[in-house]
Amino acid sequence: MYRYDAYDQKLVDERVAQFRDQMRRHLAGELSDDEFRPVRLQNGLYIQRHAPMFRVSIPYGHLASRQLRKLAELARTYDKGYVHFTTRQNVQFNWSPLEVIPEMCAELAKVEMHSIQTSGNCIRNFTSDPFAGVAGDELIDPRPWAEILRQWATFHPEFAYLPRKFKIAVNGAKEDRAVIQVHDIGLDLKKNDAGEIGFRILVGGGLGRTPIIGREIESFIPWQHIITYCEAILRVYNRYGRRDNSFKARIKILVSALGIDEFRWQVREEWAHVKDGPNTLTVEEVHRVADFFEDPAYEALPADDVGYHHHIAEDLAFASWVKRNVRAHKKPGYASVVLSLKKPGVPPGDITSEQLELVADWADRFSFGEARVTHEQNLVFADVKKSELHTLWQLARKAGLATPNIGLLTDIICCPGGDFCSLANAKSIPIAAAIQERFDDLDYLHDVGDIEINISGCMNACGHHHVGHIGILGVDKNGEEWYQVTIGGSQGNNAAIGKVIGPSFARAEMPDVISELIETYIQERHEDELFIDTVRRIGLDPFKTRVYADRQPHRKVANV
Repeated sequence: MYRYDAYDQKLVDERVAQFRDQMRRHLAGELSDDEFRPVRLQNGLYIQRHAPMFRVSIPYGHLASRQLRKLAELARTYDKGYVHFTTRQNVQFNWSPLEVIPEMCAELAKVEMHSIQTSGNCIRNFTSDPFAGVAGDELIDPRPWAEILRQWATFHPEFAYLPRKFKIAVNGAKEDRAVIQVHDIGLDLKKNDAGEIGFRILVGGGLGRTPIIGREIESFIPWQHIITYCEAILRVYNRYGRRDNSFKARIKILVSALGIDEFRWQVREEWAHVKDGPNTLTVEEVHRVADFFEDPAYEALPADDVGYHHHIAEDLAFASWVKRNVRAHKKPGYASVVLSLKKPGVPPGDITSEQLELVADWADRFSFGEARVTHEQNLVFADVKKSELHTLWQLARKAGLATPNIGLLTDIICCPGGDFCSLANAKSIPIAAAIQERFDDLDYLHDVGDIEINISGCMNACGHHHVGHIGILGVDKNGEEWYQVTIGGSQGNNAAIGKVIGPSFARAEMPDVISELIETYIQERHEDELFIDTVRRIGLDPFKTRVYADRQPHRKVANV
Protein backbone atom coordinates (compact mmCIF):
# COMPACT_ATOMS: atom_id res chain seq x y z
CA MET A 1 0.00 0.00 0.00
CA TYR A 2 1.03 3.62 -0.42
CA ARG A 3 3.47 5.04 2.16
CA TYR A 4 3.94 8.71 2.90
CA ASP A 5 7.08 10.39 1.63
CA ALA A 6 8.69 13.35 3.40
CA TYR A 7 6.38 15.83 1.65
CA ASP A 8 3.22 13.93 2.64
CA GLN A 9 4.33 13.68 6.26
CA LYS A 10 5.27 17.36 6.44
CA LEU A 11 1.90 18.43 5.00
CA VAL A 12 -0.02 16.35 7.50
CA ASP A 13 2.16 17.34 10.46
CA GLU A 14 1.80 21.03 9.61
CA ARG A 15 -1.99 20.65 9.37
CA VAL A 16 -2.02 19.02 12.81
CA ALA A 17 -0.08 21.95 14.31
CA GLN A 18 -2.34 24.46 12.56
CA PHE A 19 -5.53 22.77 13.78
CA ARG A 20 -4.17 22.39 17.30
CA ASP A 21 -3.72 26.16 17.46
CA GLN A 22 -7.13 26.81 15.90
CA MET A 23 -8.77 24.53 18.47
CA ARG A 24 -6.89 26.28 21.31
CA ARG A 25 -8.12 29.65 20.11
CA HIS A 26 -11.69 28.38 19.81
CA LEU A 27 -11.70 26.88 23.29
CA ALA A 28 -10.22 30.15 24.62
CA GLY A 29 -13.04 32.12 23.04
CA GLU A 30 -10.85 33.75 20.41
CA LEU A 31 -12.70 32.01 17.56
CA SER A 32 -16.50 32.02 17.65
CA ASP A 33 -18.56 28.99 16.68
CA ASP A 34 -19.19 30.56 13.27
CA GLU A 35 -15.51 31.33 12.75
CA PHE A 36 -14.48 27.89 13.91
CA ARG A 37 -17.04 26.03 11.76
CA PRO A 38 -15.17 26.11 8.40
CA VAL A 39 -11.94 25.28 10.19
CA ARG A 40 -13.31 22.21 11.93
CA LEU A 41 -15.04 21.02 8.75
CA GLN A 42 -11.72 21.17 6.93
CA ASN A 43 -10.55 18.63 9.48
CA GLY A 44 -13.49 16.25 9.43
CA LEU A 45 -15.07 17.49 12.64
CA TYR A 46 -18.85 17.81 12.92
CA ILE A 47 -21.02 18.85 15.85
CA GLN A 48 -23.69 16.17 16.10
CA ARG A 49 -26.77 15.49 18.18
CA HIS A 50 -24.99 14.44 21.35
CA ALA A 51 -21.28 14.99 20.79
CA PRO A 52 -18.71 15.86 18.11
CA MET A 53 -18.25 13.39 15.27
CA PHE A 54 -14.71 13.02 13.97
CA ARG A 55 -14.32 11.46 10.51
CA VAL A 56 -11.00 9.99 9.38
CA SER A 57 -10.05 9.29 5.78
CA ILE A 58 -9.18 5.80 4.56
CA PRO A 59 -8.10 6.25 0.94
CA TYR A 60 -9.80 3.61 -1.23
CA GLY A 61 -10.44 1.65 1.97
CA HIS A 62 -6.91 0.36 2.63
CA LEU A 63 -5.70 -0.05 6.21
CA ALA A 64 -2.40 -1.36 7.51
CA SER A 65 -2.31 -3.30 10.76
CA ARG A 66 -0.50 -0.44 12.51
CA GLN A 67 -3.34 1.86 11.47
CA LEU A 68 -5.97 -0.56 12.78
CA ARG A 69 -4.16 -0.64 16.12
CA LYS A 70 -4.02 3.16 16.19
CA LEU A 71 -7.78 3.38 15.56
CA ALA A 72 -8.31 0.90 18.41
CA GLU A 73 -6.06 2.93 20.70
CA LEU A 74 -7.87 6.18 19.90
CA ALA A 75 -11.30 4.58 20.37
CA ARG A 76 -10.22 3.21 23.73
CA THR A 77 -8.45 6.38 24.91
CA TYR A 78 -10.57 9.22 23.53
CA ASP A 79 -13.96 7.73 22.63
CA LYS A 80 -16.34 5.05 23.91
CA GLY A 81 -14.32 2.06 22.76
CA TYR A 82 -15.66 1.60 19.26
CA VAL A 83 -15.60 3.16 15.78
CA HIS A 84 -18.03 3.23 12.87
CA PHE A 85 -17.04 2.40 9.29
CA THR A 86 -19.00 4.36 6.70
CA THR A 87 -20.31 3.87 3.18
CA ARG A 88 -17.51 6.16 1.97
CA GLN A 89 -14.85 3.73 3.25
CA ASN A 90 -14.08 6.23 6.03
CA VAL A 91 -14.13 5.69 9.79
CA GLN A 92 -15.91 7.84 12.37
CA PHE A 93 -15.57 8.47 16.11
CA ASN A 94 -18.90 9.56 17.56
CA TRP A 95 -18.13 10.60 21.13
CA SER A 96 -14.70 12.24 21.25
CA PRO A 97 -14.63 15.61 23.10
CA LEU A 98 -13.58 18.65 21.11
CA GLU A 99 -10.45 19.30 23.11
CA VAL A 100 -8.91 15.89 22.33
CA ILE A 101 -9.35 16.03 18.55
CA PRO A 102 -5.97 17.73 17.86
CA GLU A 103 -4.23 15.04 19.87
CA MET A 104 -6.10 12.38 17.89
CA CYS A 105 -4.95 14.09 14.67
CA ALA A 106 -1.36 13.98 15.93
CA GLU A 107 -1.62 10.29 16.79
CA LEU A 108 -3.15 9.52 13.39
CA ALA A 109 -0.31 11.37 11.64
CA LYS A 110 2.15 8.97 13.27
CA VAL A 111 0.61 6.13 11.23
CA GLU A 112 0.08 8.14 8.03
CA MET A 113 -3.60 8.90 8.52
CA HIS A 114 -5.55 12.15 8.63
CA SER A 115 -9.01 13.67 8.53
CA ILE A 116 -8.30 16.27 5.84
CA GLN A 117 -11.07 16.72 3.24
CA THR A 118 -13.46 14.31 4.91
CA SER A 119 -16.02 17.10 5.10
CA GLY A 120 -16.66 20.49 3.54
CA ASN A 121 -17.21 21.51 -0.07
CA CYS A 122 -14.08 19.94 -1.48
CA ILE A 123 -12.97 16.73 -3.17
CA ARG A 124 -13.62 13.98 -0.62
CA ASN A 125 -12.05 10.59 -0.01
CA PHE A 126 -11.48 8.51 -3.16
CA THR A 127 -13.29 5.20 -3.06
CA SER A 128 -12.62 2.02 -5.01
CA ASP A 129 -13.04 -1.73 -5.23
CA PRO A 130 -12.22 -3.44 -1.90
CA PHE A 131 -10.99 -6.44 -3.89
CA ALA A 132 -8.64 -4.40 -6.07
CA GLY A 133 -5.49 -6.24 -6.99
CA VAL A 134 -6.87 -9.69 -6.17
CA ALA A 135 -10.20 -10.00 -8.00
CA GLY A 136 -10.34 -12.47 -10.84
CA ASP A 137 -12.39 -10.13 -13.03
CA GLU A 138 -10.02 -7.20 -12.64
CA LEU A 139 -8.87 -5.60 -15.87
CA ILE A 140 -6.59 -2.93 -14.41
CA ASP A 141 -5.67 -2.32 -10.77
CA PRO A 142 -7.48 0.92 -9.83
CA ARG A 143 -5.40 1.69 -6.70
CA PRO A 144 -2.44 3.49 -8.34
CA TRP A 145 -4.84 5.70 -10.25
CA ALA A 146 -6.92 6.43 -7.16
CA GLU A 147 -3.72 7.33 -5.30
CA ILE A 148 -2.47 9.57 -8.12
CA LEU A 149 -5.79 11.41 -8.16
CA ARG A 150 -5.84 11.58 -4.35
CA GLN A 151 -2.47 13.31 -4.35
CA TRP A 152 -3.63 15.72 -7.05
CA ALA A 153 -6.82 16.57 -5.14
CA THR A 154 -5.29 16.94 -1.67
CA PHE A 155 -5.01 20.60 -0.70
CA HIS A 156 -5.78 21.61 -4.30
CA PRO A 157 -6.28 25.37 -3.82
CA GLU A 158 -8.59 25.81 -6.81
CA PHE A 159 -11.03 23.19 -5.55
CA ALA A 160 -11.05 23.90 -1.81
CA TYR A 161 -14.35 25.85 -1.94
CA LEU A 162 -16.52 24.11 -4.51
CA PRO A 163 -20.29 24.75 -4.65
CA ARG A 164 -20.77 21.47 -2.72
CA LYS A 165 -18.88 18.34 -1.73
CA PHE A 166 -17.43 16.29 -4.57
CA LYS A 167 -16.99 12.51 -4.67
CA ILE A 168 -14.94 10.42 -7.09
CA ALA A 169 -14.84 6.63 -7.36
CA VAL A 170 -12.51 4.44 -9.43
CA ASN A 171 -13.25 0.93 -10.71
CA GLY A 172 -10.95 -1.39 -12.64
CA ALA A 173 -12.93 -4.63 -12.85
CA LYS A 174 -15.64 -6.01 -15.10
CA GLU A 175 -18.07 -5.74 -12.19
CA ASP A 176 -18.43 -2.28 -10.68
CA ARG A 177 -17.84 -2.75 -6.95
CA ALA A 178 -17.22 0.96 -6.31
CA VAL A 179 -20.72 2.18 -7.29
CA ILE A 180 -19.17 4.61 -9.74
CA GLN A 181 -22.53 5.43 -11.34
CA VAL A 182 -23.71 7.37 -8.30
CA HIS A 183 -20.63 9.54 -7.87
CA ASP A 184 -19.97 13.07 -9.06
CA ILE A 185 -17.26 11.56 -11.25
CA GLY A 186 -17.13 7.83 -11.88
CA LEU A 187 -13.94 6.49 -13.45
CA ASP A 188 -13.99 3.12 -15.16
CA LEU A 189 -10.57 1.83 -16.21
CA LYS A 190 -10.51 0.05 -19.54
CA LYS A 191 -8.36 -0.72 -22.57
CA ASN A 192 -9.15 0.42 -26.10
CA ASP A 193 -8.89 -1.74 -29.19
CA ALA A 194 -5.16 -0.99 -29.36
CA GLY A 195 -4.67 -2.27 -25.81
CA GLU A 196 -3.99 1.19 -24.41
CA ILE A 197 -5.15 2.02 -20.90
CA GLY A 198 -7.65 4.80 -20.35
CA PHE A 199 -10.85 5.74 -18.60
CA ARG A 200 -14.52 5.73 -19.42
CA ILE A 201 -15.76 8.75 -17.51
CA LEU A 202 -19.19 9.21 -15.97
CA VAL A 203 -20.32 12.48 -14.50
CA GLY A 204 -23.27 13.87 -12.58
CA GLY A 205 -24.26 10.80 -10.59
CA GLY A 206 -25.31 11.04 -6.98
CA LEU A 207 -27.86 10.11 -4.35
CA GLY A 208 -29.25 12.47 -1.72
CA ARG A 209 -32.33 14.61 -2.32
CA THR A 210 -32.15 14.21 -6.12
CA PRO A 211 -30.84 10.74 -6.97
CA ILE A 212 -29.40 10.49 -10.47
CA ILE A 213 -27.41 7.81 -12.29
CA GLY A 214 -24.25 9.28 -13.79
CA ARG A 215 -24.02 9.85 -17.52
CA GLU A 216 -21.14 9.00 -19.81
CA ILE A 217 -19.24 12.13 -20.77
CA GLU A 218 -16.33 10.34 -22.47
CA SER A 219 -16.05 6.74 -23.60
CA PHE A 220 -12.24 6.77 -23.47
CA ILE A 221 -9.72 9.27 -22.18
CA PRO A 222 -6.09 8.07 -22.32
CA TRP A 223 -4.48 7.67 -18.89
CA GLN A 224 -2.01 10.48 -19.52
CA HIS A 225 -4.86 12.98 -19.47
CA ILE A 226 -7.01 11.79 -16.58
CA ILE A 227 -5.92 14.58 -14.23
CA THR A 228 -6.35 17.36 -16.77
CA TYR A 229 -9.74 16.03 -17.85
CA CYS A 230 -10.98 15.83 -14.25
CA GLU A 231 -9.57 19.30 -13.76
CA ALA A 232 -11.66 20.56 -16.68
CA ILE A 233 -14.82 18.97 -15.25
CA LEU A 234 -14.22 20.58 -11.87
CA ARG A 235 -13.47 23.98 -13.40
CA VAL A 236 -16.78 23.98 -15.30
CA TYR A 237 -18.58 22.88 -12.14
CA ASN A 238 -16.76 25.45 -10.01
CA ARG A 239 -17.70 28.21 -12.44
CA TYR A 240 -21.34 27.35 -13.13
CA GLY A 241 -22.47 25.22 -10.17
CA ARG A 242 -25.13 26.92 -8.05
CA ARG A 243 -24.03 28.49 -4.79
CA ASP A 244 -27.36 30.11 -3.96
CA ASN A 245 -29.14 26.90 -2.99
CA SER A 246 -27.28 24.04 -1.31
CA PHE A 247 -30.01 21.60 -2.37
CA LYS A 248 -29.23 22.35 -6.02
CA ALA A 249 -25.47 22.83 -5.78
CA ARG A 250 -24.20 19.35 -6.66
CA ILE A 251 -22.75 18.79 -10.11
CA LYS A 252 -25.61 16.42 -10.98
CA ILE A 253 -27.97 19.42 -10.97
CA LEU A 254 -25.69 21.39 -13.29
CA VAL A 255 -25.31 18.45 -15.68
CA SER A 256 -29.07 17.96 -15.73
CA ALA A 257 -29.70 21.65 -16.29
CA LEU A 258 -27.22 21.98 -19.16
CA GLY A 259 -27.76 18.54 -20.61
CA ILE A 260 -24.89 16.08 -21.01
CA ASP A 261 -24.04 17.26 -24.54
CA GLU A 262 -23.70 20.91 -23.55
CA PHE A 263 -21.82 19.98 -20.37
CA ARG A 264 -19.44 17.82 -22.44
CA TRP A 265 -18.85 20.72 -24.83
CA GLN A 266 -18.09 23.05 -21.92
CA VAL A 267 -15.64 20.56 -20.44
CA ARG A 268 -13.86 19.98 -23.75
CA GLU A 269 -13.54 23.72 -24.25
CA GLU A 270 -11.97 24.01 -20.81
CA TRP A 271 -9.84 20.93 -21.33
CA ALA A 272 -8.27 22.51 -24.41
CA HIS A 273 -6.56 24.98 -22.06
CA VAL A 274 -4.97 22.35 -19.79
CA LYS A 275 -4.55 19.29 -21.97
CA ASP A 276 -0.88 18.36 -22.42
CA GLY A 277 -0.03 20.85 -19.66
CA PRO A 278 2.07 20.23 -16.52
CA ASN A 279 -0.52 17.86 -15.04
CA THR A 280 -0.20 15.42 -17.93
CA LEU A 281 0.87 12.12 -16.39
CA THR A 282 4.15 10.48 -17.32
CA VAL A 283 5.15 6.83 -17.35
CA GLU A 284 7.67 7.56 -14.60
CA GLU A 285 5.08 9.07 -12.28
CA VAL A 286 2.62 6.24 -12.81
CA HIS A 287 5.34 3.67 -12.14
CA ARG A 288 6.44 5.56 -9.02
CA VAL A 289 2.98 5.23 -7.52
CA ALA A 290 2.19 1.79 -8.94
CA ASP A 291 5.28 0.36 -7.23
CA PHE A 292 3.47 0.77 -3.89
CA PHE A 293 0.80 -1.67 -5.06
CA GLU A 294 2.96 -4.55 -6.22
CA ASP A 295 1.68 -7.99 -5.28
CA PRO A 296 2.80 -9.25 -1.87
CA ALA A 297 5.12 -12.24 -1.64
CA TYR A 298 2.62 -14.94 -2.55
CA GLU A 299 3.70 -18.53 -2.13
CA ALA A 300 3.39 -21.02 -4.95
CA LEU A 301 0.44 -23.05 -3.72
CA PRO A 302 -1.79 -25.71 -5.25
CA ALA A 303 -5.18 -24.40 -6.32
CA ASP A 304 -6.96 -26.79 -3.95
CA ASP A 305 -6.10 -27.47 -0.33
CA VAL A 306 -7.10 -30.89 0.98
CA GLY A 307 -7.49 -29.72 4.57
CA TYR A 308 -9.69 -26.80 3.51
CA HIS A 309 -12.07 -29.08 1.66
CA HIS A 310 -12.07 -31.53 4.56
CA HIS A 311 -13.19 -28.77 6.94
CA ILE A 312 -15.95 -27.73 4.54
CA ALA A 313 -17.21 -31.29 4.36
CA GLU A 314 -17.04 -31.89 8.11
CA ASP A 315 -18.13 -28.54 9.54
CA LEU A 316 -21.44 -27.11 8.32
CA ALA A 317 -20.95 -23.80 10.14
CA PHE A 318 -17.58 -23.30 8.45
CA ALA A 319 -19.08 -24.31 5.09
CA SER A 320 -21.83 -21.73 5.55
CA TRP A 321 -19.25 -19.03 6.29
CA VAL A 322 -17.16 -20.02 3.27
CA LYS A 323 -20.24 -19.83 1.06
CA ARG A 324 -21.09 -16.27 2.07
CA ASN A 325 -17.86 -14.67 3.34
CA VAL A 326 -15.06 -16.13 1.20
CA ARG A 327 -14.33 -14.97 -2.35
CA ALA A 328 -12.18 -16.33 -5.13
CA HIS A 329 -8.65 -14.96 -5.55
CA LYS A 330 -6.53 -14.50 -8.63
CA LYS A 331 -3.71 -16.57 -7.12
CA PRO A 332 -4.00 -20.36 -6.72
CA GLY A 333 -4.28 -21.42 -3.09
CA TYR A 334 -5.45 -18.01 -1.84
CA ALA A 335 -8.86 -16.50 -1.08
CA SER A 336 -10.29 -13.19 0.10
CA VAL A 337 -12.32 -13.05 3.30
CA VAL A 338 -15.06 -10.65 4.35
CA LEU A 339 -15.39 -10.08 8.09
CA SER A 340 -19.01 -9.25 8.79
CA LEU A 341 -19.67 -6.15 10.89
CA LYS A 342 -23.37 -7.02 10.79
CA LYS A 343 -23.76 -9.37 13.75
CA PRO A 344 -27.38 -9.06 14.94
CA GLY A 345 -27.61 -6.71 17.91
CA VAL A 346 -24.63 -4.63 16.78
CA PRO A 347 -25.14 -1.40 14.77
CA PRO A 348 -24.01 -2.02 11.17
CA GLY A 349 -20.43 -0.88 10.59
CA ASP A 350 -19.52 -0.66 14.28
CA ILE A 351 -16.50 -2.47 15.70
CA THR A 352 -14.96 -2.32 19.18
CA SER A 353 -11.37 -1.43 20.00
CA GLU A 354 -10.78 -5.01 21.17
CA GLN A 355 -12.04 -6.37 17.87
CA LEU A 356 -9.91 -3.88 15.94
CA GLU A 357 -6.83 -5.12 17.80
CA LEU A 358 -7.71 -8.68 16.84
CA VAL A 359 -8.27 -7.70 13.21
CA ALA A 360 -4.82 -6.08 13.21
CA ASP A 361 -3.28 -9.27 14.61
CA TRP A 362 -5.07 -11.40 12.02
CA ALA A 363 -4.03 -9.02 9.23
CA ASP A 364 -0.40 -9.57 10.22
CA ARG A 365 -0.81 -13.31 10.61
CA PHE A 366 -2.99 -14.13 7.62
CA SER A 367 -3.05 -11.28 5.07
CA PHE A 368 0.29 -9.50 4.67
CA GLY A 369 -0.52 -6.91 7.34
CA GLU A 370 -3.46 -5.29 5.53
CA ALA A 371 -7.23 -5.06 5.78
CA ARG A 372 -9.72 -3.18 3.67
CA VAL A 373 -13.01 -1.40 4.27
CA THR A 374 -15.98 -1.99 1.97
CA HIS A 375 -18.64 0.57 1.18
CA GLU A 376 -21.05 -2.06 2.51
CA GLN A 377 -19.46 -1.42 5.94
CA ASN A 378 -17.57 -4.69 6.33
CA LEU A 379 -13.85 -5.51 6.47
CA VAL A 380 -11.83 -7.57 4.01
CA PHE A 381 -8.66 -9.62 4.21
CA ALA A 382 -7.60 -9.68 0.58
CA ASP A 383 -4.95 -12.43 0.68
CA VAL A 384 -5.54 -15.45 2.89
CA LYS A 385 -4.19 -18.94 2.22
CA LYS A 386 -6.99 -21.44 1.81
CA SER A 387 -5.13 -23.70 4.23
CA GLU A 388 -5.54 -21.05 6.95
CA LEU A 389 -9.20 -20.18 6.38
CA HIS A 390 -10.51 -22.59 9.02
CA THR A 391 -8.19 -21.20 11.67
CA LEU A 392 -9.11 -17.63 10.77
CA TRP A 393 -12.81 -18.51 10.86
CA GLN A 394 -12.50 -20.01 14.33
CA LEU A 395 -10.81 -16.86 15.63
CA ALA A 396 -13.26 -14.52 13.90
CA ARG A 397 -16.23 -16.54 15.12
CA LYS A 398 -15.03 -16.33 18.70
CA ALA A 399 -14.69 -12.55 18.31
CA GLY A 400 -18.16 -12.08 16.79
CA LEU A 401 -16.85 -11.21 13.33
CA ALA A 402 -17.80 -14.33 11.40
CA THR A 403 -21.55 -13.96 10.90
CA PRO A 404 -22.17 -15.82 7.61
CA ASN A 405 -24.49 -13.19 6.18
CA ILE A 406 -22.54 -11.30 3.50
CA GLY A 407 -25.02 -10.33 0.79
CA LEU A 408 -27.96 -11.66 2.77
CA LEU A 409 -30.88 -9.74 4.23
CA THR A 410 -29.17 -9.02 7.56
CA ASP A 411 -26.05 -7.58 5.89
CA ILE A 412 -27.78 -4.21 6.17
CA ILE A 413 -26.09 -0.97 5.08
CA CYS A 414 -27.08 1.70 7.55
CA CYS A 415 -26.08 5.26 8.45
CA PRO A 416 -25.82 6.30 12.14
CA GLY A 417 -29.19 8.05 11.76
CA GLY A 418 -31.03 9.94 14.46
CA ASP A 419 -29.15 8.27 17.29
CA PHE A 420 -26.16 10.43 16.40
CA CYS A 421 -26.61 12.63 13.33
CA SER A 422 -28.10 16.10 13.76
CA LEU A 423 -29.31 16.08 10.15
CA ALA A 424 -31.32 12.87 10.49
CA ASN A 425 -35.11 12.89 10.46
CA ALA A 426 -35.36 9.46 12.01
CA LYS A 427 -33.33 6.71 13.63
CA SER A 428 -31.77 4.08 11.39
CA ILE A 429 -30.03 1.72 13.79
CA PRO A 430 -33.21 0.55 15.61
CA ILE A 431 -34.81 -0.27 12.25
CA ALA A 432 -31.78 -2.36 11.27
CA ALA A 433 -31.85 -4.08 14.67
CA ALA A 434 -35.56 -4.88 14.40
CA ILE A 435 -35.14 -6.35 10.91
CA GLN A 436 -32.13 -8.40 11.99
CA GLU A 437 -34.10 -9.69 14.98
CA ARG A 438 -37.05 -10.64 12.79
CA PHE A 439 -34.86 -12.52 10.33
CA ASP A 440 -32.65 -14.46 12.71
CA ASP A 441 -33.04 -17.84 10.99
CA LEU A 442 -29.94 -18.37 8.86
CA ASP A 443 -31.53 -21.21 6.90
CA TYR A 444 -34.37 -18.89 5.92
CA LEU A 445 -31.91 -16.13 5.01
CA HIS A 446 -29.99 -18.49 2.76
CA ASP A 447 -33.27 -19.55 1.13
CA VAL A 448 -34.15 -15.90 0.45
CA GLY A 449 -30.72 -15.45 -1.10
CA ASP A 450 -28.92 -12.31 -2.15
CA ILE A 451 -30.71 -9.12 -1.24
CA GLU A 452 -29.55 -5.69 -0.19
CA ILE A 453 -31.31 -3.51 2.36
CA ASN A 454 -30.06 0.05 2.77
CA ILE A 455 -31.26 2.46 5.45
CA SER A 456 -30.79 6.24 5.60
CA GLY A 457 -32.02 8.52 8.35
CA CYS A 458 -32.59 11.45 6.01
CA MET A 459 -32.49 12.61 2.39
CA ASN A 460 -28.70 12.97 2.48
CA ALA A 461 -28.71 9.21 1.83
CA CYS A 462 -25.54 8.24 3.72
CA GLY A 463 -27.02 4.73 3.86
CA HIS A 464 -27.35 4.71 0.04
CA HIS A 465 -31.02 3.73 0.33
CA HIS A 466 -31.75 4.70 -3.28
CA VAL A 467 -29.61 1.82 -4.59
CA GLY A 468 -30.77 -0.81 -2.11
CA HIS A 469 -32.94 -3.62 -3.43
CA ILE A 470 -35.08 -2.49 -0.52
CA GLY A 471 -34.39 1.08 0.53
CA ILE A 472 -35.62 2.62 3.75
CA LEU A 473 -35.60 6.38 4.28
CA GLY A 474 -36.39 8.06 7.58
CA VAL A 475 -38.78 11.01 7.18
CA ASP A 476 -40.26 13.49 9.60
CA LYS A 477 -43.98 14.19 9.84
CA ASN A 478 -45.02 16.68 12.45
CA GLY A 479 -42.19 15.67 14.73
CA GLU A 480 -42.79 11.94 14.37
CA GLU A 481 -40.43 9.44 12.74
CA TRP A 482 -41.77 7.64 9.67
CA TYR A 483 -40.14 5.46 7.06
CA GLN A 484 -40.50 5.56 3.30
CA VAL A 485 -39.78 2.32 1.42
CA THR A 486 -38.38 1.92 -2.09
CA ILE A 487 -37.72 -1.29 -4.01
CA GLY A 488 -35.86 -2.04 -7.22
CA GLY A 489 -32.71 -0.04 -6.56
CA SER A 490 -29.37 -1.64 -7.27
CA GLN A 491 -25.65 -0.98 -7.42
CA GLY A 492 -23.07 -2.50 -9.74
CA ASN A 493 -23.11 -2.52 -13.52
CA ASN A 494 -26.90 -2.26 -13.61
CA ALA A 495 -27.18 0.52 -11.06
CA ALA A 496 -30.72 1.81 -10.66
CA ILE A 497 -32.66 4.11 -8.38
CA GLY A 498 -35.40 2.39 -6.38
CA LYS A 499 -39.03 3.45 -6.62
CA VAL A 500 -41.24 4.45 -3.70
CA ILE A 501 -43.95 1.87 -3.07
CA GLY A 502 -46.37 4.23 -1.33
CA PRO A 503 -47.06 6.16 1.88
CA SER A 504 -44.63 5.85 4.75
CA PHE A 505 -44.77 3.54 7.73
CA ALA A 506 -44.40 3.84 11.48
CA ARG A 507 -41.25 2.40 13.00
CA ALA A 508 -43.10 -0.51 14.62
CA GLU A 509 -44.48 -1.56 11.23
CA MET A 510 -41.12 -1.89 9.48
CA PRO A 511 -40.29 -5.55 10.33
CA ASP A 512 -43.76 -6.56 9.07
CA VAL A 513 -43.31 -4.50 5.92
CA ILE A 514 -40.02 -6.23 5.15
CA SER A 515 -41.60 -9.63 5.89
CA GLU A 516 -44.41 -8.93 3.45
CA LEU A 517 -42.01 -7.80 0.74
CA ILE A 518 -39.97 -10.97 1.21
CA GLU A 519 -43.04 -13.21 1.27
CA THR A 520 -44.27 -11.61 -1.96
CA TYR A 521 -40.90 -12.31 -3.53
CA ILE A 522 -40.92 -15.94 -2.40
CA GLN A 523 -44.44 -16.39 -3.76
CA GLU A 524 -43.64 -14.79 -7.11
CA ARG A 525 -40.06 -15.80 -7.81
CA HIS A 526 -38.94 -18.20 -10.46
CA GLU A 527 -36.45 -20.89 -9.56
CA ASP A 528 -33.05 -19.37 -8.69
CA GLU A 529 -34.37 -15.86 -9.31
CA LEU A 530 -32.99 -13.13 -7.03
CA PHE A 531 -35.22 -10.57 -5.29
CA ILE A 532 -34.08 -7.73 -7.54
CA ASP A 533 -34.74 -9.77 -10.68
CA THR A 534 -38.25 -10.62 -9.50
CA VAL A 535 -38.94 -6.93 -8.85
CA ARG A 536 -37.70 -6.05 -12.34
CA ARG A 537 -39.83 -8.78 -13.91
CA ILE A 538 -43.16 -8.20 -12.17
CA GLY A 539 -42.91 -4.55 -11.14
CA LEU A 540 -43.97 -2.90 -7.91
CA ASP A 541 -47.70 -3.63 -7.88
CA PRO A 542 -47.69 -7.13 -6.34
CA PHE A 543 -45.43 -5.87 -3.55
CA LYS A 544 -47.54 -2.77 -2.95
CA THR A 545 -50.76 -4.77 -2.90
CA ARG A 546 -49.39 -7.16 -0.29
CA VAL A 547 -47.84 -4.51 1.94
CA TYR A 548 -50.81 -2.14 2.01
CA ALA A 549 -53.62 -4.71 1.91
CA ASP A 550 -54.35 -4.74 5.64
CA ARG A 551 -52.56 -1.57 6.54
CA GLN A 552 -54.49 1.01 4.52
CA PRO A 553 -57.40 1.75 6.90
CA HIS A 554 -55.09 2.41 9.85
CA ARG A 555 -52.31 4.18 8.00
CA LYS A 556 -51.27 7.73 8.84
CA VAL A 557 -49.92 9.55 5.82
CA ALA A 558 -46.43 10.95 6.07
CA ASN A 559 -44.49 12.89 3.49
CA VAL A 560 -43.60 10.73 0.54
